[in-house]
Amino acid sequence: MLVNKKIILYFCPVIQSVMGQSEKFALKKRLASFRYAFNGLKILIQEEHNARIHLFAACCVLIAGAVFKISTTEWIAVIFCIGLVIALELINSAIENAADYLSKEKSESIKKIKDLSAGAVLVAAIASAIIGMIIFLPKFF
Repeated sequence: MLVNKKIILYFCPVIQSVMGQSEKFALKKRLASFRYAFNGLKILIQEEHNARIHLFAACCVLIAGAVFKISTTEWIAVIFCIGLVIALELINSAIENAADYLSKEKSESIKKIKDLSAGAVLVAAIASAIIGMIIFLPKFF
């Protein structure tokens, strides 16, 4: 077998349940997973300066949306853009932290990985800014 059976079972809950090897549903464990996720958001806000800039921009956009009474469709676009940028900031931060953990010394490969993940955030932020301009610029004229 090319892939270790334990790896498949660990990452595929559906296979686990079919094979009768899944653990029982535990509300306490599900609630704990939310605690971990919110802790990740807390770490992002505390440690990542660019994430704070994105969150500030998101608050400004949400206020502008309320002031200009944007449509439901526009709200969907705004909330999707905010969610996308924040989610990519979380992924970028996780990748950067993992890379720093794996290699303390300077490495061209690690730099490339970090630059690529930061580039993903940049692309989403630019696309979100363009969508914001499409939504909000006509409100000024």
